[in-house]
Amino acid sequence: MTRYAVHDTLTEALARTVLEVPGVAFLKPGLGDLLRSRTGAGAGRAGRQPAGIRVTRGDGSEPWEVDVRIVVRKERRGVDVARATRQALEESLATLLPDSNASVRVTVTGLV
Repeated sequence: MTRYAVHDTLTEALARTVLEVPGVAFLKPGLGDLLRSRTGAGAGRAGRQPAGIRVTRGDGSEPWEVDVRIVVRKERRGVDVARATRQALEESLATLLPDSNASVRVTVTGLV
């Protein structure tokens, strides 16, 4: 599996993990997603990485860095949802990439 395939697979798996956390409404949409939703062209998302999550790694020896931006349901406390999201991501990373030293950052960008 190529480095890019690993990255894409990891990003998709982590995005699914985030969306399963109670209180997470959705990942923050990117500008492209907002423009597509205004024009009605949102159907063809195949092959595109989810907005609101960025997974990076400098080279093969550096740790993975996961940056997630979420929108939280207003009936939940943002800090609790952010903590639960971080914990879920760390558990998922431990399963997907054993022995990796990944850093996870979760930012709540809004409430709905």
